[in-house]
Amino acid sequence: MAEFLTDIETLRSRARLEMEKGPVTDAYGADLDRVLQVLNEALATELVCVLRYKRHYYTAGGLYSEPVAAEFLEHAGEEQEHADKLAKRIVQLGGEPDFNPDTLTKRSHAQYDESLDLIDMIKEDLVAERVAIASYTEIAKWLGDGDPTTRRVFEDLLSQEEEHADDLRGLLERIPQTQPGL
Repeated sequence: MAEFLTDIETLRSRARLEMEKGPVTDAYGADLDRVLQVLNEALATELVCVLRYKRHYYTAGGLYSEPVAAEFLEHAGEEQEHADKLAKRIVQLGGEPDFNPDTLTKRSHAQYDESLDLIDMIKEDLVAERVAIASYTEIAKWLGDGDPTTRRVFEDLLSQEEEHADDLRGLLERIPQTQPGL
């Protein structure tokens, strides 16, 4: 079996070099600038999702709106937690989280939505969740072993985005869809 660990004196010497880089050491195997860009795009995605869910929460109306609005509010809170995790990771890697509202929707993978129909709201939120699932799956694969910590962040987010999609699909199955002409 090959040696897997650099001798301790070499590790200690390397640890003292470039301490200002914090957790980013010579062992970091990803393109840091690109990782920070991807993290900021994901941050924008989560922030747009928070805003979309909040709008849907406040504007949901109709017979089935109460449980649906409650789901929107819960998802908004979880999307905010996702944004916080991403911003924290950006800072850990020595980057700056981009909260600029002027460019938020341009950087986001998901779209903002102003639907007023409850079914349309659910569908638009489900589309956004599916976009996040596809994006985060691709990002996790792309990161691979180059940045396992950031990969795990995306895997954790991915798990919750899948739950959101499942919740929304369930809402669509439980709420009667109106038929044109009836």
